[in-house]
Amino acid sequence: MEEFHKVRRLPPYVFEQVNRLKASARAQGADIIDLGMGNPDLPTPKAIVDKLCEVVRDPRTHRYSSSRGIPGLRRAQANYYARRFNVKLDPDSQVVATLGSKEGFANMAQAITAPGDVVICPNPTYPIHAFGFIMSGGVIRSIQAEPDEGFIRALERAVRHSIPKPLALILNYPSNPTAHVATLDFYKDIVAYAKKNDIILLSDLAYAEIYFDAAPPPSILQVPGAMDIAVEFTSMSKTFSMPGWRMGFAVGNERLIAALTRVKSYLDYGAFTPIQVAATAALNSDGAEIAEVRDVYRRRRDVMVEAFGRAGWDIPAPAATMFAWAPIPEPFKSLGSLEFSKLLIERADVAVAPGIGFGEHGDDFVRIALVENEHRIRQAARNVKRFLTSASSTLDNVIPLSARR
Repeated sequence: MEEFHKVRRLPPYVFEQVNRLKASARAQGADIIDLGMGNPDLPTPKAIVDKLCEVVRDPRTHRYSSSRGIPGLRRAQANYYARRFNVKLDPDSQVVATLGSKEGFANMAQAITAPGDVVICPNPTYPIHAFGFIMSGGVIRSIQAEPDEGFIRALERAVRHSIPKPLALILNYPSNPTAHVATLDFYKDIVAYAKKNDIILLSDLAYAEIYFDAAPPPSILQVPGAMDIAVEFTSMSKTFSMPGWRMGFAVGNERLIAALTRVKSYLDYGAFTPIQVAATAALNSDGAEIAEVRDVYRRRRDVMVEAFGRAGWDIPAPAATMFAWAPIPEPFKSLGSLEFSKLLIERADVAVAPGIGFGEHGDDFVRIALVENEHRIRQAARNVKRFLTSASSTLDNVIPLSARR
């Protein structure tokens, strides 16, 4: 049977190939250390869970909720932006709750994209940034992911050579998967250019609170005038270890928020009310839980960089996010990230995410998620060391020539 039009526009889901191999290895008794999916293993803070349990006992909260978010939740998000970024938001017109930032991006694409619209997107990047627009009929023009002068030059070229003129630019800093962090000066340059060229800015700030060695990552909405053209997406998944709760936000330009809110009103009734109330309590807390989560990821990052380095795999220390963007070791680079990721499962009992899943420019890398405890990360490094020690024989005897690039 022929695939439907929108499904045909999507590439094979490369992560599923790794997941199948991982499941097969586990079924045969292998102890796979899973550093692939960015699925936080930390428990949601007790105070948030307690608030959920308290509210869920009230049967009135079991009815349909509010798609755009209950008023107290939108006020809490506005207050968070005021405290953290010194950005003033109107909770009634500039804040909408989403079912995680992923859903927010996908529905924003539905709201603003006409068939053939050009959207500029970093490559590599989190898949929904590109494919939300592709599924909505848009066309993606890729530029580099690193937020430097080269990004601005690439943006200028993309705009100059795009017909029709680009509708929007996607930004994601701190970045998933590369862990790049943008400065406020970078955002100022982007806002000035976007306003001059009438381009919408969509910023994914899901990792705003997972940072380590530098100053806290800024919001693009801190730039004067950004509110005229920008919407920013955040998530509670990583900040408060609430991935399964599916709670996020879009904030910013009133016209864009109104468009997203209208589309969502046809598609969902919002998150379960007790979840929204518990999320409100989390946002109104003193931030101690956020600091604890940050410290856990910092320790894991340091252990990973040190242990993998001793194992023979030098990995740059990420300045933010819960990921390391790791260059494939030189003897295996010709394989590409998918085949290398499969080999790590088969020969080292370690799962990572192939960089090709984030765009073709990610194929020389794999993404390593800090979602196992320090003991398991050290165990993964020992497994990798044994694997790399036998690299020459592995390449000669295990990998068929057909698997090499």
